Amino acid sequence: MKKLFALIMAMAMVLSLAACGGSGSTQTADGSAPAADTADTAATSAAPAADTGDKTFTIGVCQLVQHDALDAATKGFQDYLTEKLGDKVTFDVQNAQGDSATCSTICTGFVSNNYDLIMANATPAVQAAVSATSEIPIVGTSVTDYATALADDAMDATVGTGINVTGASDGVPAQTYADLVTELVPEAKNVSVLYCSAEANSVIQADQFKECMEAAGATVNIFTFADSNDIQSVVTTAIDGADALYIPTDNTAASNMTIVSNVCEPAQIPVICGEQNMMMNGGLATASISYYNIGRAAGEQAYQILVEGQDVAATPIAYDTNPVKMYNPAYAEAIGFTVPEGYEAATASETAE
Repeated sequence: MKKLFALIMAMAMVLSLAACGGSGSTQTADGSAPAADTADTAATSAAPAADTGDKTFTIGVCQLVQHDALDAATKGFQDYLTEKLGDKVTFDVQNAQGDSATCSTICTGFVSNNYDLIMANATPAVQAAVSATSEIPIVGTSVTDYATALADDAMDATVGTGINVTGASDGVPAQTYADLVTELVPEAKNVSVLYCSAEANSVIQADQFKECMEAAGATVNIFTFADSNDIQSVVTTAIDGADALYIPTDNTAASNMTIVSNVCEPAQIPVICGEQNMMMNGGLATASISYYNIGRAAGEQAYQILVEGQDVAATPIAYDTNPVKMYNPAYAEAIGFTVPEGYEAATASETAE
């Protein structure tokens, strides 16, 4: 039945399988019928497709929200599996438009369709997938801390999660961001932190950053917003009296960096961001990992699980271990800021990968 279903999916790939409240499309790995709300899948043939006999695979992709970083991770995931499996893999890409409840609806649909694997892009998507199934393998990406996401403080992610989940992390040590602040704004005494209170990944990053900055002698104030409607007013309050603003890899903030910039740029506030795409849309500097690369890492994990028979529960979490210190030249010029040596100037064309 699974083979027949996969064949029907491939023949009907131009039809939407959107879950209630979400948006998306069914994509084959060669990039046909691209989803409107995700990055286009590159058709590559650098290596011959793996010989899996008659077996084909259908993968459900649940992406929390559309923004550059998550789009790049989804693209990296699809590109890797495209290169390895060719037309033997089909993707059903669904976007929850920032709504955690919609993530649950999407993942429940994937389980009902008995997909071979679920890729969950961002922490709420992983949590929704875990709630939906304990049997179908789940590969996450764009998750800062899997122990926090899965509410298991005792988890040793270096040897796997112990359940049907693995994935790639976008985590960078909080001390790295604290070092950026002290390097860029050595006189900083008051630093504000901004994030969405609904995102568990942001909470842990903010708390760790606060601890690092306080150890350096700074006063840190945390400001949270409930949703995008509150951002402008909360940012305005957060920068009052602040020497710098730090925003972790928060998905809601990432989707609304233009609002942040519109408030912070006129006030000439250095904004330190959790990742490069956020920075390019309204910040000064970051320690940047490649979301495209962590998407590819998740794709490699999916391949190992589906084709090579690797146990998902014993698959270690993958990381990008080489964050690069980068700055946004346009924002630096706008606030009259001279960036010290050791920072790479980013351009808009670099953000996709």
